[in-house]
Amino acid sequence: MSDILFTHSYFYRFDPKQWKTGQPYPPYGTLYAAALMRECGYDVCLFDTNLCNGPDEIRPLLERENPRFLVIYDDGFNYLTKMCLTRMREAAFDMIRTGKEQGCTVIVNSSDATDHSEQYLSQGADFVILGEGEITLRELVLTVDGGREAVDGGRETGDSIWAGMEHISGIAYLSDTSYSVSNAIGSTPSTVHRLSSTVYRTPARPVLHDLDSLPDPAWDLVDMDAYKQIWIRRHGYFSLNLATTRGCPFKCNWCAKPIYGNRYNSRSPERVAAEIEMLTARYGVTHFWMADDIFGLKPGWVQRFRDIVLEKQLKFEYKIQSRVDLLLKEDTIDALVDSGLREVWVGAESGSQKILDAMDKGTTIEQIRKSTRLLKKKGVAVCFFLQFGYLGETQEDISATIHMVEELLPDDIGISVSYPLPGTGFYEKVKDLLGQKQNWEVSDDLAMMYPATFSPAYYRRLHRLVHKRFRLRQGRAEWEKLLRMEQADLVRALKWLYYAPAALADKWRLQRLT
Repeated sequence: MSDILFTHSYFYRFDPKQWKTGQPYPPYGTLYAAALMRECGYDVCLFDTNLCNGPDEIRPLLERENPRFLVIYDDGFNYLTKMCLTRMREAAFDMIRTGKEQGCTVIVNSSDATDHSEQYLSQGADFVILGEGEITLRELVLTVDGGREAVDGGRETGDSIWAGMEHISGIAYLSDTSYSVSNAIGSTPSTVHRLSSTVYRTPARPVLHDLDSLPDPAWDLVDMDAYKQIWIRRHGYFSLNLATTRGCPFKCNWCAKPIYGNRYNSRSPERVAAEIEMLTARYGVTHFWMADDIFGLKPGWVQRFRDIVLEKQLKFEYKIQSRVDLLLKEDTIDALVDSGLREVWVGAESGSQKILDAMDKGTTIEQIRKSTRLLKKKGVAVCFFLQFGYLGETQEDISATIHMVEELLPDDIGISVSYPLPGTGFYEKVKDLLGQKQNWEVSDDLAMMYPATFSPAYYRRLHRLVHKRFRLRQGRAEWEKLLRMEQADLVRALKWLYYAPAALADKWRLQRLT
């Protein structure tokens, strides 16, 4: 039996694009929370939804472990959870209802629950933790357990587990609440009805500054072999996720930060290197995705990290996310490369300076050019995040983005359309234009949720065309290498024969949609 069953609401199988990619990562943020509660003396276990078939699979574990608490704690370091996908929201609702049926106190922490706490509470959750969750979770669980002890001892406690909750920062709950659980024959799971709905939100909790005060994530709760088998089978190596920082101080007006906010706090290079050393030795990991919004922003951090990695003689490679204006110093790139950097994803977003300025991006096209060329010179793979459909975008802006991609020829691209998330300046600009659909169902949805310059069909076709033109340009570059008698990627070169006519067909279809 366990005191707390931890889970989260992302199912790779529910997201066809991500499942096909075959790059699953364990729920890093969830493991942090589990480690902290275990440090407090609680027996914890994990229902890791990532590789499961559906939320019903939690039921046997709930029955076997009979936990007092079910904590649905999403991984706040994974961009897939920040997108607040409706397919995953529905899965969370299913697990909330199952947990209440089993008699658990249900606690939820996620980007979506922070933005839409009423919806989660109405499904039966007892508490929603708003924003960064570990310290709030610890205080909340200890307070609820204290209330239970008072009830068992016959002392007066007012609203049972809700007594004293107003003193806990960073939570939402329904006060003076009672439940009615109906279980119609043949219905699974049971339906939990709220009999009253007064939502209480306590003041926000300050973000945690001393990240080293937290224990290392509870990696032992993960079925590591299941992840490793997928990675080895699909890619020939094993990659795990890691985070060295929390938050982002930049103010791109479309980027939501419901968990870690605009503050930027770092773990020490010593703690990060020690975790890497353990993971490589224990699980045979050779590659890491550094899941920070911005990696290595703190002055001197990257250089110190390199020194420790070299001192420990650690052998691994990693990829990061960063900004082009932060990658213009050659000594910084040298330190990153010496510590194992092999791939960097940058938020290029657009080849139009007008659009970058409208986004409050704070970067320039010239910085994109310079950083891309500098990174390539150092042997680092450069990948672009691109975004179409921002307010005021014209055909000329779109053409400028395509030209930038074909000119700089990054190693990979990820294309999206502008996505209005609650709490952002961009959302405030378009909220009155939103239709009934305000969240994507899966990460490859690509639905325009407000009237943009062109139709939703146009942007879906544009997504295909830009990918094809990018692959076409890559293939052409390989043919040019062959003509110069240089080593070339023959697979990319041969794919040119497919992408040439396919790109022409998509261009023709796009012109009809314009």
